[in-house]
Amino acid sequence: MDKRIKNLVDLYFEDVPYSLEVIKAREVIEAALLGEYKRFLKEGAGDEAFEAVVENYGKLSRMAELAGYREEDAARWRKGETVKEFSLVRKETKRQRRRIYGISFLAAAILGELFWLVYDLFTEPFAAIFVLAYGALLTGGAVLLYRRFKRLEREYETAAYDTRSYLYFRTLADRYGKRRLNGIALFSALLTVFLVVEFSFFIFGNSKGAELLENLFSNMLLFEIPVYLAVKNYLCFRLVQDRIQLPDREAYRKHRRGMLAFSVAYWVLALLAAAAVRKRSSFSVNVLLAEGALFAALILFYNLGLRKKISYRNVVVNRRRAAAIFCTVLLAFGYGFLQRDTWYTQPYINSLPVVPHDEHEISYNEETGVYTITASREDFRILHLTDIHLGGSLYSYRKDMKALKAVYAEIEYARPDLVVVTGDLSFPLGVMSLSFNNSAPVGQFAAFMRNVGIPWAFTYGNHDAEGLATLSEGDLNELYKSLSYKTSGNLLYPYVQPEITGRNNQLIEIRNPDGTLNQALFLIDSNAYTGEGLNAYDYIHDDQVDWYEGEVKRLSEEEGHTVSSMVFFHIPLQEYRTAYELYEAGSSEVTYFFGENNEKTAGKVCCSEYPSRLFDTMEALGSTRAVFCGHDHYNNMSLEYRGIRLTYGMSIDYLAMPGIERDREQRGAELITLGPDGAWELTRIPLSEIVK
Repeated sequence: MDKRIKNLVDLYFEDVPYSLEVIKAREVIEAALLGEYKRFLKEGAGDEAFEAVVENYGKLSRMAELAGYREEDAARWRKGETVKEFSLVRKETKRQRRRIYGISFLAAAILGELFWLVYDLFTEPFAAIFVLAYGALLTGGAVLLYRRFKRLEREYETAAYDTRSYLYFRTLADRYGKRRLNGIALFSALLTVFLVVEFSFFIFGNSKGAELLENLFSNMLLFEIPVYLAVKNYLCFRLVQDRIQLPDREAYRKHRRGMLAFSVAYWVLALLAAAAVRKRSSFSVNVLLAEGALFAALILFYNLGLRKKISYRNVVVNRRRAAAIFCTVLLAFGYGFLQRDTWYTQPYINSLPVVPHDEHEISYNEETGVYTITASREDFRILHLTDIHLGGSLYSYRKDMKALKAVYAEIEYARPDLVVVTGDLSFPLGVMSLSFNNSAPVGQFAAFMRNVGIPWAFTYGNHDAEGLATLSEGDLNELYKSLSYKTSGNLLYPYVQPEITGRNNQLIEIRNPDGTLNQALFLIDSNAYTGEGLNAYDYIHDDQVDWYEGEVKRLSEEEGHTVSSMVFFHIPLQEYRTAYELYEAGSSEVTYFFGENNEKTAGKVCCSEYPSRLFDTMEALGSTRAVFCGHDHYNNMSLEYRGIRLTYGMSIDYLAMPGIERDREQRGAELITLGPDGAWELTRIPLSEIVK
């Protein structure tokens, strides 16, 4: 049709209220004027033909008469006595949509009840009576809602509305038309995949009919959700279609049928292709993912291109909504990416040789969760490591490699009999590591130590189970149990733990070759955060102190003397800060051994603001003479205060702090050498002195 004819009709209908009758009349008038235009074209040029049309049919009444209407009809169209206000139109439309949602929900529920009715008729006929009654109730509700829906629809059969209302319905027509077609694509794809997979197992596999039915019923939502959306999209589309006409109804029907046929055909072929490569690929599921991505791209291409033939305005960009969707997708993708379990350091770990070391007898008490190491010689060496901070991501790979190589260098140099890590083995904070994953670093370090071959134990730090980490405290506990001594032969993680505060509180007994107790090692959880603010660190609670006190007294009673013990945890006690302040003041109450406190935070010592009874209890019992912690990466001072040696471990961290990768002096470990009489020596091993 010549656009000038259409524009001419639009001009004369500009002030005419819209109704179904008017829309149909416009179509007839456009066709009649086009016929006249073509007739005039035979007599002259295009401009002359158009001028002839305007001259002869320059009034709405003349156009109406040409199309077979009366002059009174044109006057009635223009008058529009039954025009509805836009506010009322929008209000009634929203009410109708709520009814549609209710009808759609009931339709999906009725489908579910039909499934159960068929199932119960073959299994429990008596139960089928109740299912039938409930289904009848749902059907009654759906019929009632539908009748109310149709009652208002009949009013719109003769209603007219202004331009604002008409444009509102055109927008809804584009929206619901798009949703209906996309819904057909999405759920025909899902149902095709599900049904083909299930019936292929049934026909070609070992699946039985009962298993097929069980799968169908257990995945009922795969049927109910499509029914809900199909009914909703259909009724919403009809809601608009009954008020205005689509640009081309027949074309829309063809698109609808084409979308259904394309989706089903695509996924049948896609499943056949995935099945064809199944025997040749270990990751055939990736083929399905790629096919799904291609399908989504094709649907997007259709929405942006071909769908314009059946819509008023194909693409209407709402910038705020688009920005919100983009940010949501980006955040979801980013969060999923940061949770990925990656093993980039595994080739290096697999290449590590066992570090030569003496073998000692290790036993585990299933009731108490206590490991006992009986030394095969008189001296026993413990290597203390802290704050390794593995990120476990591609971004942190280079720094993770440095950390693992540093740990291996320390172990190879010290040749210890036991390694104790005081927390923050992993760093799933996402800021510096670009990862929330704390399962990969744990698995990597466990594999690392298994290849090294030396027994190891650890305490939790504040970063090991951050709030956004993939594994919670409980999940991490189960992971460590799965990697522990019965599986690995060298991780001394207890399967049974005392019922007190903390994620892991354990006792490891180091015994001399004659069976006498050399040293009791207490690994105590200093916990993480109090939840009272950013970096509000937790502390060692009273029930943990009571457990420590009870174990010291039990061992001392069994051995006939006050046993010698050491305590390991992550976050320093407040006494670390007190001792450092006394040292800075030049007080004789503390004795300096080695190291520096170069932490940049105020007060130099990042301890909890809550005091713990542990230090006073250790002093009163007279058992513990050495305490080891980490947490403050630039602190490595060792001071004796009130008869107890408080030692910061040299950190390994290359990752958690800006610029720490370049710093070297704080990085290293400590070697604790136990004598047969409970005496011990402590030696620092700075990494800079053993690796040039």
